[in-house]
Parts: sequence; C-alpha cells; structure tokens
Amino acid sequence: MTTATYGAGLPSIPASALAAPVAEVPAEPVTAAVPAAPTGAAAPTEPVTVTASETPSTPFTPGAYGGSWLSPEAGHSTQAERVVAFARAQIGRPCVWGAVGPGSYDAPGLTQAAWKAAGVMLPRTAQAQWGAGVQVSLVDVQVGDLVFFHDDLGHVGIWSGDGMVIHAPGPGAFIREESVFFAGESTIKGAVRPA
Repeated sequence: MTTATYGAGLPSIPASALAAPVAEVPAEPVTAAVPAAPTGAAAPTEPVTVTASETPSTPFTPGAYGGSWLSPEAGHSTQAERVVAFARAQIGRPCVWGAVGPGSYDAPGLTQAAWKAAGVMLPRTAQAQWGAGVQVSLVDVQVGDLVFFHDDLGHVGIWSGDGMVIHAPGPGAFIREESVFFAGESTIKGAVRPA
C-alpha cells in the first residue's frame, strides 16, 4: 500500500502569510484622492526580483521543441498551421465519447476534424489513424503530427509545438493544450504525419 502526504510537492507558504488579517470591506463607497500630475522627473526603474515562492513562466523559444506553429507569412498558410488553428479553436469544448463535433469531440474525433479542416480525411478511430500516414520518430515530430498514447494506441493528440499537444483527454474533461508528458513519458507510443 502506498501512502502520500497531502500537499507534498507544493510550494511552502509561511505561517505568517496564512495568519495575516483580512481587510474589512467598507459599507459605504470610499472616494480616493486623485494623484497629482507627474512632474518632469522620470521615476527610477527597479529590477524585478522573483522570490522563491513565485514561479516564473518559461520563456517561449521558437524551434526548441518542434518550432513555432506560424509560418513567416501572415495567416495559416500550411496544412499543419490550419490543423493547429482548428484544434486550438476547440479548446474548452467538452470531451464526449464518440463525439465528432462541432460542439464536442473525443480524441480521434478532434484529430479527424482538425485534419479535415486542412483538407485531409483521416479514419475515425485512433488505431486506424496510426496507419493513416508516415510514422515519424519523436525527435522529428513536427507541428500538426499526431501523437499516440498507450499500448493499445487508444489515445491521440495533435502536436502543437514546444512539447505540447492539443487533445480531448476523455469523457467529462474539456479539450485542452498541455505537455505531451501529461500521462507520463512511458505512455507515448509514437507519432504519425498524416498523408
């Protein structure tokens, strides 16, 4: 039997922060004084310091993990860009088993609809989509490629670049874009570039 400690791995919060009093909300509206107009002197700039309790965001680095999904031209000119644009537009829609859109999708329904928007017809199931293109090494995966998960190839998502996939996680969830490692590295079984 495995036991876990509640809150393990979370950032520590000092007890003083938890015990700080909460300011009361005034019953009557409060009018604040309008600050005076600034004088000609510029305010000094201070360097930004990140404390240990803050988590800075990771800077976007085009090309680090499959490159930027936008081409140098304006708009979505390549098939892959149209696929990713369609999939991103579905983020937040519900995941429903067997759904093929437009209001909800399951995982292969989303990939099928996204590639259809780019003019490519894919089969209906994730297992059939595995054979609907050229298998590519995970180190050579490109934006728009299909990434397959689990030994039975029962789940599929769309590589959106920079280590991320867009997918319909499962019934009761919502379509989202997240790390390709959302279920652990060992669940990733391969990638296919639709033809």
